[in-house]
Amino acid sequence: MPSWKRSFYVIWFAELIAIAGFNTTTPIIPLFLRDLGITDPGRLNYWNGLSQSASALALALLAPVWGSLADGYGRKPMILRAMFGGAALISLMALTTEPWQVFALRTLQGCVTGTVAAATVFVASIVPKEEAGYRLGLLQMAIFLGGAVGPLFGGFVADAAGPRVNFLATGAFLALSGLLVLRFVREDFIPVPRPGSIFRNALPDLSPAVRNPALAALLLVTFAVQFASQVAVSIMTLLVFHLLGDVPTVGRVSGLLIGAGTLAAALSAAAVGRVSGRVGYGRTLMGCIAGALVFYVFQGFARTPAQLFWFRIGSGIFLGGTMPSVNALIARLCEPGRQGSTYGLSSSVSSAGAALGPAVGALVAATAGYPFVFFTASAILLGTGLIVVRASAHGITFSSGSPSGAPDPEPRTGSKASGPEGG
Repeated sequence: MPSWKRSFYVIWFAELIAIAGFNTTTPIIPLFLRDLGITDPGRLNYWNGLSQSASALALALLAPVWGSLADGYGRKPMILRAMFGGAALISLMALTTEPWQVFALRTLQGCVTGTVAAATVFVASIVPKEEAGYRLGLLQMAIFLGGAVGPLFGGFVADAAGPRVNFLATGAFLALSGLLVLRFVREDFIPVPRPGSIFRNALPDLSPAVRNPALAALLLVTFAVQFASQVAVSIMTLLVFHLLGDVPTVGRVSGLLIGAGTLAAALSAAAVGRVSGRVGYGRTLMGCIAGALVFYVFQGFARTPAQLFWFRIGSGIFLGGTMPSVNALIARLCEPGRQGSTYGLSSSVSSAGAALGPAVGALVAATAGYPFVFFTASAILLGTGLIVVRASAHGITFSSGSPSGAPDPEPRTGSKASGPEGG
């Protein structure tokens, strides 16, 4: 087996474990805040939204910095930094006694972590260009699978052992994933000479998005998809309270609702990654945005957890299909030697959407009611789809190859990834 393929499979499994670990804590943050003494619904919504958004906002600010460092000093060290750093910080959350402590540690978590961006940069740099869509789709599948398994596991752990155990479980998952990468992933990294200090090389590079309108539009799509994915996550447990009352299974039901959509997205990502190159990445992307929009509208009208379950599966299928196309297009648009910087920008925008989503979701839920959380996501997806259509009408192309999968006229470069056995 080629070395790049072995490294890919280890990264795939490690990322699955890491994302499952991160999402083990997702459905229990509101429950944990209640255990800390916050019972007023308004204060609970406030601290819940703030805590859920803190990590993603910090990640949005730091991701371009880590991306620039990845281009200069290697992609594997960035993966290890994210996994081991996250393991330490999230484990410390088990010791918190005040809401501000949860907020502070979540903020530090965002500053240090970012496994998705680090893994995506690594995979994009080692896989042959003809397999980019497929391999990035498989990586997205691992990310979504982790997002599906984590909330389910976290809900059961919280109901059985209490929320604090969730943080320790997350730390264990992340430590295990880091050890796998440290031991089994090989990176033959040849850095591009970069004069100046580490600090200077860490400064984010925004020029790729400025010079390339197609890349800027793809970054907008990334923001919208992450916003829609996260806008309802922070209020899902509270929504289940609203629909069912204070029943003992709230943690499990909310974990199931979060996990159902992400599991559907995982399966969709693998399938779409396989066929999107033949159908056309741009066409696939627009179809998936439209489908997700429709199912988010349906979620706004759901009146039972069962209805919400099926509608979240539908939206998950279409949201899962967007990211393989987006990542494959970004891989084709990357300038030589700037995968880290470009995917750092993508991760920053993605994290901004993930940060804004929970905050907006909590605010909309508190002021207009839970259905309008889903309608807000629909509006964001509609606006994004219209912008992409308008950009296409003005001659901005979202594919550097033919829809049928013809060879890319400008080969993508990376760390010795020029052939089938690169990396």
